[in-house]
Amino acid sequence: MIYGERIRFRGIERADLPTFVKWINDPEVLAGIGIYSPYSQAEEDDWFERMLKHPQDEHILAIEVRLPANETAEGEAESWKLIGSIGFFPIDHRNHSAEFGINIGEKSYWNQGYGTEAVRLLCQYGFNTLNLHRIFLRVFETNPRAIRAYEKAGFVHEGRQRQAEFRNGKYIDNLVMSILRDEF
Repeated sequence: MIYGERIRFRGIERADLPTFVKWINDPEVLAGIGIYSPYSQAEEDDWFERMLKHPQDEHILAIEVRLPANETAEGEAESWKLIGSIGFFPIDHRNHSAEFGINIGEKSYWNQGYGTEAVRLLCQYGFNTLNLHRIFLRVFETNPRAIRAYEKAGFVHEGRQRQAEFRNGKYIDNLVMSILRDEF
């Protein structure tokens, strides 16, 4: 486990996959990620099997939030709720660089700083454990909530891939953002 102030990362389990499918098929969640068509449970199961064959450092991690004591089951010290996923893909070990992706699929946790906290925690892990020098991402220009979270986490704008994505009948730009170890 990798712990932050209000969140933790853990490995994804097969039992998480139906929740991921629910999120992926929600049009509001779909608008911010690279998937553009309905996704079946079978496709998610296949993705999971392929992901497990990648190097351990490139396995996608579950994002969980610590529940308040009044929401914890009786007899449990604490409870956690799955709210999203995050991870590096692929890692360029020669250049100590990696792209990452994040999805906060549980919409009731949007706009509360969990995305920013998750990005900072992943950067800390990437720089201090995986010895990365540069972490970067691509984000749709139509996703201002994510752009704000990345900026708050210290990412800077590097460039723009003009009309790189076709969504809802029109082309939109992908923004490229990054952070270097000495900027973190």
